[in-house]
Amino acid sequence: MFRAAGSLLFWAGIAVSSALLFPVALLIWLLTLPFDPRRRVLHQFTCFWASLYTWLNPAWRVLVVGRENVRPGVAYVMVANHLSFLDILVLFRLRRHFKWVSKIEMFKIPAIGWNMWLNRYVPLKRGDKQSIQTMMQICRERLAEGSSLMIFPEGTRSRDGKLQRFKTGAFQLALETKSPILPVVVSGTSNALPKHGFVLRGHHQIGIRVLPEIPYETFAALSVDELTARMRELYVRETGTDGLADAAAAQTETDTRATGS
Repeated sequence: MFRAAGSLLFWAGIAVSSALLFPVALLIWLLTLPFDPRRRVLHQFTCFWASLYTWLNPAWRVLVVGRENVRPGVAYVMVANHLSFLDILVLFRLRRHFKWVSKIEMFKIPAIGWNMWLNRYVPLKRGDKQSIQTMMQICRERLAEGSSLMIFPEGTRSRDGKLQRFKTGAFQLALETKSPILPVVVSGTSNALPKHGFVLRGHHQIGIRVLPEIPYETFAALSVDELTARMRELYVRETGTDGLADAAAAQTETDTRATGS
């Protein structure tokens, strides 16, 4: 009961504060439009806006490690594992310039979604080939203008906190644009707020680790499938989880029992 009440207060706080802060974002957008085409100032305000919810929540202690690995002036393909809706909030704690690649439903949320449009984040309609092609072209343009991208290569949140299959889009972009990859490892958010739930789960340590960048020269000779597989292997080592391996092992055990081997 206490958790449900606290969760209701948290989500209500997001709704009310977003209604109050969006006009500020709109004003910043208007004032900086003539000299800030990449929306760097607006993104920094958005980092502040999103970070408020983790700063003010006493149940979460967020530790960010490796922020110095983000070199100023470098346009990265930034990738992160995806455990929870909270990943979006805590990744803003990096306070570095990037453009989100996000499902289009997020852009439809009042105030929050409108701010995403103002920031020139990149929408994606999952499963729509034309939308995927458009998204890839916009991403190339954002990288060419000097903005990093933040992408979840799993595509959606993990159901059980274990690493899922990686999609190839982020790594295709890195190869095509010769951009360095910056891996970011998220931990603890699935314990605080699992997928398919809105009730917060008590006190938790949340971690953000920015790993050293991976220069284009180190993967230039790889195919997109090879690069995707290598990046997933990196995340398996860093997170200590592998949902695909666990699923394969469970299937093998089931087959063994069925055949009586």
